[in-house]
Amino acid sequence: MKNEPGITPASDTPSFRPLAARRSGPLAGTIRVPGDKSISHRALMLGGLAVGETHVTGLLEGEDVLATARAMDAMGASIVREADGAWRINGVGIGGLTEPDAPLDMGNAGTAARLLMGVVAGHPFTSFFTGDASLRGRPMKRVIAPLEMMGARVVSRSEGRLPLAVCGTGTPMPLDYALPVPSAQVKSAVLMCGLSAPGTTTVHEDRPSRDHTERMLRHFGADVAVESAGSGGGVRITLEGQPELSGASIDVPGDISSAAFPIAAALMVPGSDISIDHVGMNPLRTGLIATLNDMGANIGISDEREASGEPVAKLNVRHTSLQGIEVPPERAPAMIDEYPVLAVLAACAEGPTVMRGIAELRVKESDRIAAMVAGLRAAGVEVQEFDDGLVVEGQGRPPVGGVTVTTHLDHRIAMSFLILGLATDEPVAIDDSTPIATSFPRFVELMRSLGADMGPEQLG
Repeated sequence: MKNEPGITPASDTPSFRPLAARRSGPLAGTIRVPGDKSISHRALMLGGLAVGETHVTGLLEGEDVLATARAMDAMGASIVREADGAWRINGVGIGGLTEPDAPLDMGNAGTAARLLMGVVAGHPFTSFFTGDASLRGRPMKRVIAPLEMMGARVVSRSEGRLPLAVCGTGTPMPLDYALPVPSAQVKSAVLMCGLSAPGTTTVHEDRPSRDHTERMLRHFGADVAVESAGSGGGVRITLEGQPELSGASIDVPGDISSAAFPIAAALMVPGSDISIDHVGMNPLRTGLIATLNDMGANIGISDEREASGEPVAKLNVRHTSLQGIEVPPERAPAMIDEYPVLAVLAACAEGPTVMRGIAELRVKESDRIAAMVAGLRAAGVEVQEFDDGLVVEGQGRPPVGGVTVTTHLDHRIAMSFLILGLATDEPVAIDDSTPIATSFPRFVELMRSLGADMGPEQLG
């Protein structure tokens, strides 16, 4: 992969960059947030497994996605960033990747690590995976178990943690697998390995998880079927193995998980009125919009259309006084990444907001439940913590603030508390802004373009 702008290898030297946000005037303007991270990962992987050229626009150029680009390039796919910001991928076909010369350093990218484990499990070579301190502490056993059933062998640290080695097989066995808990990452890893398997690979889910892999596989020409299974809302996904994927054009929509931050800022800061163009509106990802509507948010949806198999729309957001609610636990898979910023909004709402059924947040980039509870309490918010969630006691106005929050190398914790600082009486600072680059490059610049008061000079 050419070392073009935005594709430089990650540095091994930590660089801590404190940042702060303070109460801002009304936010206004029209923006487009970076490309969807989940879709960007999959575009690089499936483009690398396709025959012919794949052209990608709107790719997220955050550190997580660049880790995927470097890994696919290291295994033989040709990946080039063009001068206009588009990406060109020349794939090698199913089963055509080659053994990497060095360990694959996935940085902080848990999605990339898990999905790529599925990709290499269907190839007859051994790959070594490592990552930063946060990723090395995250469990991989849920992915390892089905991949070993398909014929791969994985050698890891205790609890399936990185660094680990995936000893793949050129003849993986098709699998009929029921997910213990809904997980798009585990499902996708199984389907990625199933591409190399003869016959049909089937995954059963009690509740549907985000379906970007299924949509993009179809976009590249694979035979994928999704059917309802029983009366409880479950689904059955089937993939016919060993397809010939064909290069395709992909326009990556804006990431709704990134759009959540300016949405939250506009709702909290009085007088705000913003628009966000080309946002991905996959129905399995829009749980936050449904929840905010339940809280009374003023969010308009217009210009609805489809881009590369994914629904997109324009969002119009105005300041609103929100009411606390009990978030339905079954909504968690459709908004699992948005709970940190929801907790910030709940701190400004009137009355308690109950968030349960989200124990998965404890094994993300950080223990996000504990991190949000600690930060909110320090900012003057009353919070109850449970094993599987929290209750935020909103007072109908922003809390006092005046705190520096520990981010624990977690981009969503960092951005959530910066958003809170735009409405609090006193500034809110974070100890390290560097993790933000993993998912939202130019976050500060974009927020400032709307009128946000955010920057390192405000500490002290």
